[in-house]
Amino acid sequence: MNVHQGYLTETLVRFLKAREWNVTKAHKMLVDCLNWRVTNEIDNILSKPIVPTELYRAVRDSQLIGMSGYSKEGLPVFAIGAGLSTFDKASAHYYMQSHIQINEYRDRVVLPAASKKYKQPITTCVKVLDMTGLKLSALSHIKLLTIISSIDDLNYPEKTNAYYIVNAPYIFSACWKVVKPLLQERTRRKVQVLSGSGKDELLKRRHKIWKRKNHDMNVGQKIMDFESLPHFCKREGSGSSGHSEDGSCFSLDHPFHQQLYNYIKQQSSVAEPVEPVKQGSFHVKLPELADAEGTEIAKTIESELHKIENGNGLSKSVNALRINNS
Repeated sequence: MNVHQGYLTETLVRFLKAREWNVTKAHKMLVDCLNWRVTNEIDNILSKPIVPTELYRAVRDSQLIGMSGYSKEGLPVFAIGAGLSTFDKASAHYYMQSHIQINEYRDRVVLPAASKKYKQPITTCVKVLDMTGLKLSALSHIKLLTIISSIDDLNYPEKTNAYYIVNAPYIFSACWKVVKPLLQERTRRKVQVLSGSGKDELLKRRHKIWKRKNHDMNVGQKIMDFESLPHFCKREGSGSSGHSEDGSCFSLDHPFHQQLYNYIKQQSSVAEPVEPVKQGSFHVKLPELADAEGTEIAKTIESELHKIENGNGLSKSVNALRINNS
């Protein structure tokens, strides 16, 4: 039930799309996903709060993600501070736990509420990725990002309708040039690199984004209203986006994160009304990375970042940027 939320056909279509309409491969993917959920007790993950609150705040301050509003079509808009996320204030398991909790909260709470509000099935979201601050030091957590990406690829396929990249520095442009050919066509069509903070392009009326089954998506309609723009898109010019700035949807104090965290604590009290919540991360078995689209892409990004580093004659050694195994 937590996989399809009552939209069985849409769920099957998502898995078919993810495997290029190959029924045998899509069936295997779905079975593997269900096994992953059972093995890792994913149905219970929303009753496992990250405690104490100070630890959860540290996770939020270093894994920058939040929800800023809804698109004009009613899709939740998730903002991601890709360039300024440091993943250095907790163990990798806490970051994976938090990521999966946000996925599950989106699928079990946010999307059903949006479907009710807009009176139509809403089963996907929009993501706006802020690349401000992207540096070569991203190499130090590329393995964790690959694992998180693989969890999404293998267990939450086709849940994102569009990816908008904003505030992209040179280092992103160099990586994007080599990564773009590796993406499947259906994924490539979803990614749009916008100029500057992306505000003008997200607010202006779009006449065409891409074609799907012979009809245009978002014809004559702007993508979102100003109120739903992530905070890093609202400023004039590029440059972003500390999580501490007023109105940041990355902050634990933002209504989305307050609602999410309170929901998890409430579910925890229902599941274990007597026992106090114990500190400790919710360990999730790592996916088989070879099966995920993001693995080859991560290797390519790593290679390109090394080229940039060597080409610029930077003093920091490659060994210092080696991918961590933890």
